Amino acid sequence: MTKQILAKENIFLEVSLNDKEEAIRYTGDILVRNGYVEESYVEKMLEREEVTSTFIGNNVAIPHGTEDAKTAVKETGLSVVTVPEGVDFGGGNIAKILIGIAGKGNEHLEVLSKIAIVCSDESNIEKLVNAKSEEDIISMFDEVN
Repeated sequence: MTKQILAKENIFLEVSLNDKEEAIRYTGDILVRNGYVEESYVEKMLEREEVTSTFIGNNVAIPHGTEDAKTAVKETGLSVVTVPEGVDFGGGNIAKILIGIAGKGNEHLEVLSKIAIVCSDESNIEKLVNAKSEEDIISMFDEVN
């Protein structure tokens, strides 16, 4: 049985994080704890950040592993963390929404497409940051087809 890509237990609201390393570890640890990836995936997420920032603009960062991290992915999954105070991803790039992603094969491409659609609209970012429940976040991504 395949896991739900974005489940309630993958979402954490109003988290306070000190820096991007802590943010990436936090996002990755959710994926580890809930069985989407092996522990080694988190280190590959940090490696990816050293190569190129996963900050995509609009207060959003999408931490994910390097290409060679695919072997550590058990199931495609997302973790979503809201950080209302923001966390600096360098160069003044403040992320208030962290979306950890692990993709099995090419399954992540469809997931990335949904993320891009939701996160390209500034009013959606505001709704995500201010979400009061995990269901609020899930419904925003479910609305995109």
